[in-house]
Amino acid sequence: MYEQIRYEVTDPMATITLNRPEALNAWTARMGAEVKHAVARAEVDKSVVAIVITGEGRGFCAGADLNDLQDISDGRRDGGVPPELEADPGDPAMGEDFRGTYTYFLSVRKPVIAAINGPVAGMAVPISLSCDLRFASEKALFTLAFSQRGLIAEWGSAWLLPRLIGPSAALDMLFSSRKVDAREAERMGLVNRVLPHEELLSFVRAYVEHLATTCSPASLSVMKRQVYQQLTESLGVAEKEAVRLMVESFDRPDFKEGVTSFMEKRAPKFERI
Repeated sequence: MYEQIRYEVTDPMATITLNRPEALNAWTARMGAEVKHAVARAEVDKSVVAIVITGEGRGFCAGADLNDLQDISDGRRDGGVPPELEADPGDPAMGEDFRGTYTYFLSVRKPVIAAINGPVAGMAVPISLSCDLRFASEKALFTLAFSQRGLIAEWGSAWLLPRLIGPSAALDMLFSSRKVDAREAERMGLVNRVLPHEELLSFVRAYVEHLATTCSPASLSVMKRQVYQQLTESLGVAEKEAVRLMVESFDRPDFKEGVTSFMEKRAPKFERI
């Protein structure tokens, strides 16, 4: 079914690999539909604790495919999603604010991790920002090319970027379209960690395995929803919601298992979601 991505599940991780290396994995409408379909599959697969998105070859994603951009500039639009790729991942309870064209990653019930293996440009930057975590190869390079194409801060980047690195740094990246290397991205808070290139995917797998063996998937899901929904709430509202959710957690099996496993000095055995 997939022509432009690879989808692989090796417990506890689903890996979605953007697979157009000859075009530096440039993003197409077809690729977007395939990624969304694969994310939906991973979200309901109990063997999957976290979803990892990476790129084949020397880059993560070069942004929008130039042929698609040419079609748009000539007044042509894509014909839509093939019926066999129709999918609607994510938790509707997150609300429409977090279920946009690419920001739907924010509503997915499981952690979504970008393993950024090389250059990431244009619209691929806000796509990576919509992931929960970003681990980058030392070869990663970020550039928002919108100002150089007569475009604007696309796909929610004007909301996402300032929340990660602050308004001034965000405007610098947006205004100048300059290249930001992996180490600067780490200092800015754009990525969580930079790894030697050959260690990136093994590190990400170890990270997901740590989540799978020590953390409650239900807790991860609730925490993710709390963090994003409460970005636009006051502290008082967030605190009251946290109390309500805490009381709810007391009645879940994961709370009992978490306490029992700690007292018995053993690894917890949490139910997958």
